[in-house]
Amino acid sequence: MGDVHQLILRNGIEEARTLASTKSERLAIEAAASVLGEEESRLGITHAGFAMTSLPHKRIKEGVWKREGHRTTLLIESGRSRNGDLVGVPYGSIARLILLYLQTEAVRTNTPEVELGRSMKSWMGRMSLTTGGKTYQLVTEQARRISACRLTFFTDRENGAETRHNGAFVQDAITFASVIDDNQPTLWQDRVRLDPSFWQSLREHPVPVREEAIQAIGSRSLAIDVYIWLAYRLHSLTKSTPISWPAVHAQFGAGFRLVRQIKPTFIEALNLALAVYPEARVDTDKQGLVLHPSPPAVPKAEAKRLGLT
Repeated sequence: MGDVHQLILRNGIEEARTLASTKSERLAIEAAASVLGEEESRLGITHAGFAMTSLPHKRIKEGVWKREGHRTTLLIESGRSRNGDLVGVPYGSIARLILLYLQTEAVRTNTPEVELGRSMKSWMGRMSLTTGGKTYQLVTEQARRISACRLTFFTDRENGAETRHNGAFVQDAITFASVIDDNQPTLWQDRVRLDPSFWQSLREHPVPVREEAIQAIGSRSLAIDVYIWLAYRLHSLTKSTPISWPAVHAQFGAGFRLVRQIKPTFIEALNLALAVYPEARVDTDKQGLVLHPSPPAVPKAEAKRLGLT
């Protein structure tokens, strides 16, 4: 179908829609149009560890989740309820969006104490997440899992040494307040504090992303992970860098037993991520991907304003 951004700029969004022959192409066109239509970039922040590893995409039965990326390993352990039952490991797009909010607000305000209440409710609306009905149940469930779990980031240094960050996401539970008649939560608790170890590590390893890009991707958690990975890697490259399909499978292939099984799903997620990152330059071939040096996903001036460069 060609470069989706050039297609929209050359023919307009309505004509571009008619040229889409598959659902994934239509999704990419809508996402690209959404980002191109934004007049002002909204900054989001995530930990660099989530650019190299990720949460599960679906619910898992196990109490421990392990993912390995380039010189990085993430280990998440489920918390337990009062009677000793596993609470579960956070998963999916909702967990990623909650964490994005917490990390972004903490860095933006330069404090580990994050305001919830109407601020988070407003943000959820901006991200097209309603706080009623089924979405409310999903959000509260993922908030419960995030509150209870423990995590460890292992990082290999160039000198062969290993660093280890133990902790949690937050110190106390994230909870909703009471629910009124129309099934809308009134307020979240006023504030939540990030775990000291996680907060310190986040300050040392932040990755700027475009909030509106994450919004355009929506509920597709693999595309969120691919976008964050590209936002972390591309702008720091000094030369074109090949990434083999086995390496792609190792980082993103949770749930796919064989390398060949992930290819169509990953390419669809990659195309969606590229649709919301117009500056990115990535090629695919039989051997895997080729990443090319690209401008950052967030303008340097905006990142510099928060001391991120």
